[in-house]
Amino acid sequence: MADHWQTLGEEGIQFMGKMSASISHELKNVLAIINENAGLLNDFCRMSERGMDIDPERLAKVSDNITRQVQRADAILKNMNLFAHSTDTPLTVVDLHATLAMVIKLATRFAANRVIQLKLVPASEPLTITTRPFLLENLIWRCLDMSMNVAGVEKTITLSVIAGKDQAVIRFQGLGSQLEERSTIFPSPQDTDLLTILQSTLTIDSAVGELTLTLPQATSN
Repeated sequence: MADHWQTLGEEGIQFMGKMSASISHELKNVLAIINENAGLLNDFCRMSERGMDIDPERLAKVSDNITRQVQRADAILKNMNLFAHSTDTPLTVVDLHATLAMVIKLATRFAANRVIQLKLVPASEPLTITTRPFLLENLIWRCLDMSMNVAGVEKTITLSVIAGKDQAVIRFQGLGSQLEERSTIFPSPQDTDLLTILQSTLTIDSAVGELTLTLPQATSN
């Protein structure tokens, strides 16, 4: 077990770094758009100083653009805050659907770069399990990253959470024929360490293009 933790220490740092870099990139994009609109407002001010009429609709459009970007930044930071706080308690009760939704938001930029759509099936009710939240997020990301690498022709990965007897299941659907080829390298040793620590299992079904991650209702110490 100690060997697993040693491997996951480095893996956890890389995961946190990768997500933090992606978040900072998104925020820089938001700031760039706000800066562009601030420049437009400055141009309008100069035009007004020269006695030129300013179309109120153009001003309203710029204002709306800035408001949307502020709201976008707020959503990014709220998700970042949730992600950061997942390291607060090593073992705790989590809402699995909410956790999955958070990781999907973290992965949005990576999905967009691969021209892939991520769809989360709505939950009818909360499904809670006792687990290690940060490690679970890492494992979900690795499964999602793998899924995006082998997405089917529709370029859509559908994720869902299903309750079972003393367990919960996360399904990654919409995978293509490359899944069978990648199954020789996935799960990797790092994936296996995460699965071991979380006392979970991963099933690959190439015939239907699906990954299934099965988690216990409660992960023991």
